Amino acid sequence: MADVRDGVGPYLSVYLKGSQHWGPGAIGLAMGASSIAAALCQIPAGLLVDATKAKRLLIAASGLTVGLGCLLIALFPRFAAVIAAQAVLGAASAVIPPAIAALSLGLVGRRLLDRRISRNEGFNHGGNLLAAVLAGTMGQYVGYHWIFYLVCAFAVASAAIVTLIPPNEIDHEQARGGEDSSHAGEPIPFRDLLKRRDLLVFLASVGLFHFGNAAMLPMAGQVLAQTHPRQDTIALSACIIAAQFTMVGVAWGAGRASAHGIGRKPIFLLALAVLPVRGLMFSVATRPIAVVAIQLLDGVAAGIFGVIAVLIAADLTRGTGRFNLAQGLTALSVGVGATLSNATAGYVVQWFGYSAGFLYLTAIAVCAMVFFGVLMPETKERAPIPVRPAA
Repeated sequence: MADVRDGVGPYLSVYLKGSQHWGPGAIGLAMGASSIAAALCQIPAGLLVDATKAKRLLIAASGLTVGLGCLLIALFPRFAAVIAAQAVLGAASAVIPPAIAALSLGLVGRRLLDRRISRNEGFNHGGNLLAAVLAGTMGQYVGYHWIFYLVCAFAVASAAIVTLIPPNEIDHEQARGGEDSSHAGEPIPFRDLLKRRDLLVFLASVGLFHFGNAAMLPMAGQVLAQTHPRQDTIALSACIIAAQFTMVGVAWGAGRASAHGIGRKPIFLLALAVLPVRGLMFSVATRPIAVVAIQLLDGVAAGIFGVIAVLIAADLTRGTGRFNLAQGLTALSVGVGATLSNATAGYVVQWFGYSAGFLYLTAIAVCAMVFFGVLMPETKERAPIPVRPAA
């Protein structure tokens, strides 16, 4: 599902710039449309995953919807159609991450969650690595539109494969953040969850992380499309391959470090510290080899985030029955941050140039690091909230 849950991602930026000749502002709006739709659907998606036992069906249906949206973009690459398809992609992709995290927690339990999430992210980045190789090859030698057909193929395959998970092995009480099926109780009210200061600080930190990060790779792709038009797709694929290759090892290392007693906060701070360095380096880089090398830093930041964000959410909601709602809130923060990043950075670039756009994102990344470092406490080994009796 690695190539399905995010759609075509930064390839859309290259496709719209290099093949359809869109301006940076319109590209930013198209990239942001998916994030806006995902943001609006995150809380309903989290509540739905908490409430239902049909998590496998949710994943399969959402994946197929992403495939249909990509097909629409490939066949009708006009502004209204692309915006509509991106909105559909965002809505469908809102369900996939919390549903996968819920299945993981329901299958292995809290004690093994560190290692399980680490493995999940390793397989996710490995899948992205394979998809980037295929997409880069197809985009360079066959045509941009084949990248969209590739996502459709993976969507059908993932919808079929998720049905092989045995439903009777999933503890649905654990899957929503409760202790286990023998201690089932009512989840705490939504309003009580939102009163938890540590959760709000974490969600704000996630939003700032993606505000400073989300637009960097699409902007780098636009720089490549402008300065090296014959090498843009293959260079962007090299960026993604380099980052995903790094993420496989980093995700494994972050999970192992957490499982061996290192706190969540210092690991997450390392991810935040990488972003300003990456932004500064992107502001002066135009050669494809330099852009690819810088993208290794994204592998460090994103590899850590994919593991530790899930574990912090699990810590903060232990015993609440609201783990998947917290996943939805986390993804909402990701969506808000990514939307602000793509929409605002696109116009900064249009008015002041690409170097100014990267420096703008660097400043946001510094704010994210300071905010999290000062206000966020350590969450590892936090005691669970007492179970509420069932009605």
